[in-house]
Amino acid sequence: MSQTLAPPDAETESVCIVGLGYVGLPLTLAFAEEGHPVVGYDVQSEKVATLSNGTDPTGELGDGRVADSDATFTDDPDAIARADVVVLTVPTPVDEVGTPDLSYIESAGETVGEHMSAGTTVVLESTVYPGATEEVLVPALESTSGFTVGEEFEVGYSPERVSPGDSKRGLRDVTKIVSGRTEDVCDQVAAVYESIVDAGVYRAPDIQTAEAAKAIENVQRDINIALVNELAIACDHLDLDTEAVLEAAGTKWNFHDEYRPGLVGGHCIPVDPHLFSYQSKQEGFAPELIMKAREINEYVPSHVAELVRRAMNDTGNVPRESRVLVLGVAYKPNVGDIRTSEVDAILDDLEEYGVEMVVYDPHADADAVRENFDVPVTDSLSFEDYDGVLVGTGHDEFAEIDVTTMAERLADDGFVVDVPGALARAKEDGVDVTYRKL
Repeated sequence: MSQTLAPPDAETESVCIVGLGYVGLPLTLAFAEEGHPVVGYDVQSEKVATLSNGTDPTGELGDGRVADSDATFTDDPDAIARADVVVLTVPTPVDEVGTPDLSYIESAGETVGEHMSAGTTVVLESTVYPGATEEVLVPALESTSGFTVGEEFEVGYSPERVSPGDSKRGLRDVTKIVSGRTEDVCDQVAAVYESIVDAGVYRAPDIQTAEAAKAIENVQRDINIALVNELAIACDHLDLDTEAVLEAAGTKWNFHDEYRPGLVGGHCIPVDPHLFSYQSKQEGFAPELIMKAREINEYVPSHVAELVRRAMNDTGNVPRESRVLVLGVAYKPNVGDIRTSEVDAILDDLEEYGVEMVVYDPHADADAVRENFDVPVTDSLSFEDYDGVLVGTGHDEFAEIDVTTMAERLADDGFVVDVPGALARAKEDGVDVTYRKL
């Protein structure tokens, strides 16, 4: 019988979380709050020090919750040896041509393998292509541990479903998919996660099914958003109001009305279609619809930049003489994360035309914006001395903007290009400004 079957009381198993970002930190705190002996391990010593001092580096959970936690934070991998369950939450990016980069999983697997004890169950939470847990992680664990899966250790897969900035759907509120190499391992993984997820768990029949399910969740969103994005571009050419078209179509009972045009950034939706398609192509089938949707969504920043240039032309503004205030550069509303933000591509396009741009984002770190986007940043919201406004991210704060005052403060013949529709009332109220929306 395997050494890794669930002990009599799985709710008290010791847990080590590897990776303390947006996924790993909530898990660490949740397990600690339910009485598990927990250690959060990360290779970044600065992050570990920040957490040990009671500060939340993600800005998602709050300093108080970190400070009050009984979890231990460390950059010493020896802590892995004391865990019954080790959970990996490391990034899985793709390169410039969409090929998965699983080097973080390999590296983390080798580190865990070097330090884990016999009887450990290792659970991967990172989004991967179907088969990666057993084809990539297991060999990495075996290579440094000298152990054999199914004998001295076990593996499971439970994909993360964190949505940064969504206070209504936290870790405890979303059903957790769990899986294991065997049914017994799946039961152990399920018992551990049931202790922290109020919404319960869903037992996938095998690891590859769970891996594919995670990727398809975001593939579906990517395709649906691509549909409305392509509609918006077509409506622009047809001189139609996209929102009016969607509102009219939405009067039919079976029309899916929850999707709107927009930029598709972040660490999941732009990546997961590549992960799934990569493995499918390895097995002889290239999914065309999935990758066409990705192509459409990747084109949207170019279309937005074109809308800005056309707004300039319509208002008599010359790009090289124009100054534009950019509201929001984070990849989604109400978060500060600018990594993989598609607003960057818009700014790059406009920069080639000599447009001067200044960013205001109440959530993003100003120094990070300057370093990554190479644009000036202002920490106060003022429309003086700008020819136009580009709304890149629909932060809640922008809903409080007085659009009449905005129009008055902009230069004569001012314009607004509003990707998320945050300032749509400028058009609805007939404010004296040229308004364009994606």
